[in-house]
Amino acid sequence: MKFTFEKDAMIKEISIAQEIISTKNAGSMLSNVLLIAENNTLTIKATDIKVNFQTQIPVNIDIEGTTTVYCDKFMGILQSLPEGDVEFIQEESPDNEKSITVTIKPVLKKIKFQMKSMSEEKFPEFDSAEKVPYFEIPSKELKEMILHTAFAVSVDETRYFMNGVYFEKKDDSLNLIATDGRRLSFASKNILAGVSDFTPEIVHPKILNIILKHAPVEGNIFMAIVDKMIFFKFGSYSFGSVLIEGQFPNYSRVIPDHQDFVFKVQKDELMGAFKRVALMVDKKSGRIFFDISDGVLKISSQQADLGSSSEEIPCEYSGEPAVIALNYRYIDEPLRGMDCERIAFEFTAEMKAITMRPEPAEDYFDIIMPMQKE
Repeated sequence: MKFTFEKDAMIKEISIAQEIISTKNAGSMLSNVLLIAENNTLTIKATDIKVNFQTQIPVNIDIEGTTTVYCDKFMGILQSLPEGDVEFIQEESPDNEKSITVTIKPVLKKIKFQMKSMSEEKFPEFDSAEKVPYFEIPSKELKEMILHTAFAVSVDETRYFMNGVYFEKKDDSLNLIATDGRRLSFASKNILAGVSDFTPEIVHPKILNIILKHAPVEGNIFMAIVDKMIFFKFGSYSFGSVLIEGQFPNYSRVIPDHQDFVFKVQKDELMGAFKRVALMVDKKSGRIFFDISDGVLKISSQQADLGSSSEEIPCEYSGEPAVIALNYRYIDEPLRGMDCERIAFEFTAEMKAITMRPEPAEDYFDIIMPMQKE
């Protein structure tokens, strides 16, 4: 096996493979990438069993072949090399037929790396994404929906049915919902006109965060849900992920039909105050206080045995004064993804669910349960 490739093109693809691979054990096949050189094309595959990745780049092939290499070490070697073309050679060691050695060297420099490889025979097979019924959705809209929901996924593995984002088709709309039991994030876009109905499924956040990071802003993404798998395609990339089995909570029950009060603030003022007040947030509880009164929102925090912080910002509010305790992170995370100038908070009572949304209302919002004040 012998081929030549452009260094930066390879680094771009191997960096994505690194995000897929979850094990760093050099002796594990799951820490390797599969390389298939044929027809002047290099196919690159990576998997952690649950999430799969495949892409292709053009290369100049002298001898076709297939092998695997330890992904992290391969990436380290590539990053150390000077710019330009790189030669990749695989050959069996003459003294041991089972030992495979890979040589990596730049074409124009006297630099040579050799590393042991593992036979491709043990590389896990994963479901092909070629013969599944894809439909197209706008990339920008899907990325926005992931941005507004994926952070709210539960990390409690005993509640595995909340460890992913719920994908649901309602008429011509795609709904994404995530919850950890104390908060819920919802996003909906009318982007499924003409798409056949599919069963609602729970999608692992790992694949969604990769899509969020690497999918283009312009154009469409191809998506398919079939046989307990979800597939995405764009450009030269194909991704697949096992779906999470289980019954997602009935999220509609926690979305209030109506709330009695609303206060509105400027997003930049809220973010600035949050950044400062966060310096004194108790690390264990994460508790902050919203003290709402006519025209003023006072945000405060207290760190046991260390100190406290507070800041007042203008707000639009008409109602009885109220003090609401909230988890700092449950406000900060959705706030970072909101592309608006004003934020609205709706509530009925100090210990009932509070709704956080852009002002004016758009196609996403967050429901947050208050904390005890002490």
